[in-house]
Amino acid sequence: MALTLFPKHCLRTLSRTPINAMSMGVDPLVQRLLDGLRSGQRASLAEAITLVETSHPKKKILARHLLTNVLKDAQNSQYLRGHKSFSFRLGLSGPPGAGKSTFIETFGKFLTGMDKKVAVLTVDPSSVRTGGSLLGDKTRMPELSRDMNAYIRPSPSRGHLGGVTRSTNEAIVLCEAAGYDIVIIETIGVGQSEFSVVDMVDLFTLVIPPGGGDELQGLKKGIMEMSDLVVVNKSDGDLVPAARRMQYEYISALKFIPPKNKYWKTPVKRISSLTGEGVPELWALMQDYNKIMEDSGELIRRRQSQRCAWLWTHLKENLINSFLEFPEIEENLKKMEFEVMNGFISPGDAADLLLQQYLSNHHCQEKI
Repeated sequence: MALTLFPKHCLRTLSRTPINAMSMGVDPLVQRLLDGLRSGQRASLAEAITLVETSHPKKKILARHLLTNVLKDAQNSQYLRGHKSFSFRLGLSGPPGAGKSTFIETFGKFLTGMDKKVAVLTVDPSSVRTGGSLLGDKTRMPELSRDMNAYIRPSPSRGHLGGVTRSTNEAIVLCEAAGYDIVIIETIGVGQSEFSVVDMVDLFTLVIPPGGGDELQGLKKGIMEMSDLVVVNKSDGDLVPAARRMQYEYISALKFIPPKNKYWKTPVKRISSLTGEGVPELWALMQDYNKIMEDSGELIRRRQSQRCAWLWTHLKENLINSFLEFPEIEENLKKMEFEVMNGFISPGDAADLLLQQYLSNHHCQEKI
C-alpha cells in the first residue's frame, strides 16, 4: 500500500544484494547449517543464530538464503502435519525482580521432564556507553543450561527498547527448524516497551512479584491489555498472603479492560518458581489456550498478522539504513543536528529537509 509512494529505482539502495542472488546454488555454509538444523544439532543452531545476527553485508546474504530455505521446510511441514508442525511460542515480560529467569528454569525443567525440547531466547541490556552486555542469563539457569533437551541463547539488546530485535524473530524460526517444541522469549522487562515481543509469540505472559504496593499502577493499562496470561510469581512462604492479594487486584483490574480476543479471557495464576507449586496447572492452562486458538483459527490469523508486522519493521529499518548510508545525507546530518540542538530549526523541519534531499537525489517526484 505505502510502497507505491516510492518508485522502484528509489528502493535499489535498500540492499546491495541482487534480486536474483537467491536463485544461485546453495552456499556450502548454508547447506551445512541447513542440514544441521534439520537433524537438530545445537551447534548448527548456535551458528545459524549468529549468522542472522550479523551486520556484515556478505554474511547477511547467506543469512537470507538460509532463512529462505528454512521457511520452505516450515511450509512443507505445515502442509503435511498441519498445526502439529507448530512450536509453541511463549513471550515473558515483567518488572525487574519478578523472578522471570527462575521461572524459566523451573518451567523449562518441568517441560524437558515431559520430553519436550525447549529453546530460551533471553535478552541482556547493552551498555549505552560501550555497547557491551554481560550475557549472564545462563548463570541464572544452571540446571536448565545443562539439560540436553534445552537450548539457552542470550543476546544483547543493542539499544532496542524491550530488547527485541529483528534477529530475535528470525532466531525463533531457526529454533523451530531445529525441532524445539517450545520457544520462550524473555524480554528485559522495562514496562511499556515490551510490545514488540507480542508480534512474535502465540501467548504473551506478564510475570509479576507479590507485594510492593504500586506494581499495578506502575505497569499501567497498556501492558495488561497485551497480556494473554498474568502470573503472580514467588507465591511461597511469607509471601503467600501478598501473592493472593496481588492476584485479586489483577483479577479486579482486568474486569475493566476489554479482552484481547473474543475467544479468551486473561486469567491470573499464582505459582512458586522456588517450590514448583502451580507450574503443572499453569502448563495445562497454556495448553487449553493453545487448543482454543488452534480450533478457532485465531492462531493462524495471529501468525499471519505478525509476519506482516515484521515486514514493516524490516522495511522501516532498511529504509533508515539506506537513508543514513547515502553520502550527501551523511554530510548534512551533523549540520542539521547542530542547528536543531541550538534551536535554529525545528526537528520536524530538519527531518523534512533531509528527506527532500534524499528523494531529490534519487529523482523521486512523489511526496510523502
